[in-house]
Amino acid sequence: MGTTAGTSFQAGTRHAMQADADKLLRQGAPGVLAELSTGRGTTIKVRSGYGDVDRKTPVPWDARFRIGSFTKTYVSATVLQLVGERKLSLDDTVDHWLRGVVQGNGNDGKKITVRQLLQHTSGLTDYLAGYTWYFSQEGFEQHRFDTVTAEQAVATAMTFPPQFAPGTSWSYSNTNYQLAGLIIKAVTGHDWRTEVRNRIVKPLGLRHTYLPAANPDIPGPHAVGYERFSGPDATEDDPDYGPAIDATRQNPTWGGAAGEMISTGADSNTFLKALIGGRVLKPAQLAEMQRTVPVSPEFATNWPGARYGLGLMWVPNDCGGAWAHGGDIMGFKTRNGISADGKRSVIVSINTDSLQPDPGVSRPTVDIATDLINDALCGA
Repeated sequence: MGTTAGTSFQAGTRHAMQADADKLLRQGAPGVLAELSTGRGTTIKVRSGYGDVDRKTPVPWDARFRIGSFTKTYVSATVLQLVGERKLSLDDTVDHWLRGVVQGNGNDGKKITVRQLLQHTSGLTDYLAGYTWYFSQEGFEQHRFDTVTAEQAVATAMTFPPQFAPGTSWSYSNTNYQLAGLIIKAVTGHDWRTEVRNRIVKPLGLRHTYLPAANPDIPGPHAVGYERFSGPDATEDDPDYGPAIDATRQNPTWGGAAGEMISTGADSNTFLKALIGGRVLKPAQLAEMQRTVPVSPEFATNWPGARYGLGLMWVPNDCGGAWAHGGDIMGFKTRNGISADGKRSVIVSINTDSLQPDPGVSRPTVDIATDLINDALCGA
């Protein structure tokens, strides 16, 4: 069922990665593509299952895929570049840059800092709580090509009270990064996409990394992105999924600076290695990005012991730990990890974010890609 590519060295790591990718099919992955960039300048790729289930064709080796919330790492790095240029401060309030945007129902932009946005300690409710139609098949199919602006997303979030007072707890919220995107525009005069493209994508030569805005297509070779939606009898343990639909084409502006981008395994590894290797940020700003706080108990269920920095997460593993930031968007699940020294980086793409295990197969107690990433980063 699987296919491997790479040089003949490190056969143990390749075999372990292939076995892990194959196991993901039993968890409900249509197809899997993983790419490891080692510290020796070599690459190991494995894939399993199908990029197109009907045609029974594999995920292309050079597949483009939606990276979802991995977008946040690019956006945070862009904000931190601006901090390094003294164009803004992490201690600036949101209201300083976006006057009157965060207010109402107990929300107060005068009390939230840029750091708290990037760190998910702002307390702001996730705007997706107001876009529940995206999480039903009927709603998704009705709205999949709608454009959602950052201003609209934030305004939706303001209809909800905050989860907690700023800086007193931690809760993952896409609202934080829609606001970060708006702050980039307020500081530079340019859309966040322009700044990410000019500051990160072009300088690093990421030729297959895209900021699509309202364009619903994935350019170049790619898998079909499959999505299942929860049924009426869904529970915390069983989502009661319906049949998978093709969710590949969609307008990703609803994710915006929180989750819109498209990339490849090679480009993603290049970015992570440049970032952790000190080629994207000045030392002081990279140190800020890697200064972590504990995540919520709910979040730590998938990544035990995880801590969150500024658009970057630290995850313990068998060889000490790795920096990471995954992403989920209809049709695609992205997972990754890079060693602390920045030399060994792995990207995993699964062409669904709604996995339904085969009958008799138990759901994993931690994140679905944990074993594959661990074996890739900690192997020989």
